[in-house]
Amino acid sequence: MRSNAETPDEYIESLPDDRKAILSDLRKVIKKNIPKGFEEVMGYGLPGWVVPHKLYPAGYHCDPKTPLPFIGIASQKNHIAVYHMGIYSSPPLLEWFQGEWPKHSSKKLDIGKSCLRFRKAGDVPIPLIGELARQMTPQQWIDIYEQAFLKKAKSPG
Repeated sequence: MRSNAETPDEYIESLPDDRKAILSDLRKVIKKNIPKGFEEVMGYGLPGWVVPHKLYPAGYHCDPKTPLPFIGIASQKNHIAVYHMGIYSSPPLLEWFQGEWPKHSSKKLDIGKSCLRFRKAGDVPIPLIGELARQMTPQQWIDIYEQAFLKKAKSPG
């Protein structure tokens, strides 16, 4: 669900009480663990972390005025979402995450491309999300992004 909030604090404050705590906890663990260089922003109506234009002037290929997205968190209608672009485009990172998942949760992993979905706040493995956030530096993400996405964008047909 897209929000009109202008800051991550406003976004979290606008949530129903049953979602405020978990989104706040997700935000804290990501902020604590994400490598230096990423910046927290509001983008696409949700809080997230991006590679800023000062590190990657080309921006996001879909809209070069937008900084390169990396992680986002959201309260959706039927779930809590963590969007991690690196997990979608780095098979070794996805493999690592899938291997770690059973150590942190007895639930079935609900993942689709870059989206991790959690039905209930208690289903979110906060420590694992922290570990996931620290797995990739901005430069590593830029390199993977350019290999995975820009190659596809330039490919004919």
